[in-house]
Formats: sequence, C-alpha cells, structure tokens
Amino acid sequence: MEISRSEQKRRVQEVGKLVVELAGLPPAVLASSPCGEEIRALLKTAATLSGGARQRHLKYLTKLLKTEPLDELYAYISRHRGKGLTERKQFRELEQYRDALINEAIEEQRHCAAMQVDWEEHWHSRTLVELAEKMPEIDVPALTRLASLFARTRNPRHSREIFRSLRAALEQHQRANTAGR
Repeated sequence: MEISRSEQKRRVQEVGKLVVELAGLPPAVLASSPCGEEIRALLKTAATLSGGARQRHLKYLTKLLKTEPLDELYAYISRHRGKGLTERKQFRELEQYRDALINEAIEEQRHCAAMQVDWEEHWHSRTLVELAEKMPEIDVPALTRLASLFARTRNPRHSREIFRSLRAALEQHQRANTAGR
C-alpha cells in the first residue's frame, strides 16, 4: 500500500506526540520504559530543557524514533497516561485502510470501464489481503461489496460503513488477543 506524503507527515506528527508524552513522564517511570538506553537518556535530557531548545530536542527524538517499531512504547504510554494516544493512532490507521480500499475500488471500476468489462462486486483487493493477514476477523466479502457500492454511487454512507466494519474487526481482534494471553 502506497503512502502519500501527507500521510507520512501525519505519521511523523503522531510519533512527535508520542515523544512529547514520553518526555513528560517522571524519571522513575521513564527508567522502566521499553526504549533503548540512548533514547531514555535523551528523554531525560528533554525534561531539563525549555523553549526552543526543548522543541529541537523533541524533533531530534522524533526523527530517531520514526523508523523504530513503536507498539511497545504506545502500550507503555497507555498504561501510564491513558489510552488516548493509542486510540488516535488506531483511528488514523483505520482511516488510511478505508481510504486505500475505496481508492482501489474506484481504480478497479475505472479499469473495467476502460476495458468495457462488467465490474463484479467481488473483486480482488490487495488492501484487504494485507488487512486479513493483520486481522483475520475482517469480513472480506462485505468490505469488497461496500467498497464497490461506494465506487459506483459515491455515497458517503458506504464509506462510513466500511470504517465501522474495520473498527469492529479491530475490536474483535483486540479482544481475542487479550483473551489469548
């Protein structure tokens, strides 16, 4: 799935929010964080800075962390600061998957129209294959049908229904993971 420049910027901003939350943790809590020693030391340094120096330091930390896997850090922040940051990240990911699915359906419809072939409701989607690997709970036939309905009608109701279905699958996946532990 190709990521637009705007989406890349939004993702970096989300990492920046995570860094700000981490920098705001007390030193005793920060000592047990799942990040590396170098990052932990830089976060402790950020606590002593103020103004522009702090902003530059936090940007530097964001740059270091943007290529790292951050799931453990989001879980750590959720335990200490609440789940708002994690929920916002998941919301953005679901929006991105919804938009990718819709764009893929529109492109498929255009391709079939150019080839003068009837477009079927049950078409192959790379986005749904990727999603099914991450969350086996998703209803692939329903999502392909909703995406094709949106591509035909451009009715926002179908877009909202895709998002609801993705959110429900994510919640079901999270419940299954917590029950399995």
